[in-house]
Amino acid sequence: MRDHSKLRSYQLADDLVLEVYARTREFPPEERFGLTSQMRRAALSVVSNLVEGSARRSETEYARFVELAFGSARELQYQISLATRLGYLEGGALQSAATQVAKSTGALLNALRGAER
Repeated sequence: MRDHSKLRSYQLADDLVLEVYARTREFPPEERFGLTSQMRRAALSVVSNLVEGSARRSETEYARFVELAFGSARELQYQISLATRLGYLEGGALQSAATQVAKSTGALLNALRGAER
């Protein structure tokens, strides 16, 4: 079994999910079931898929979960951009963190896909 806690992608995503939860507390109440919920779900999905994928036996299964994590990271990048444009947050640091998570997760995915060949 793989130790997810040693992955740079996991470490970055774990920090990001905590920051997303903290920052979305300040969103307008009408966004509670909208953008707030979506951003939290996407951030949590990145970390959750990295953890679950690490527990899978095959590299193919592992790569599939990393792919899902990557997709959620990209989704979160858009949501941060939208929240910034709507004036709900100043997204510079948060957007940068989400970009780092997406890059790190994408690099892990590329490495795994290369190992599958």
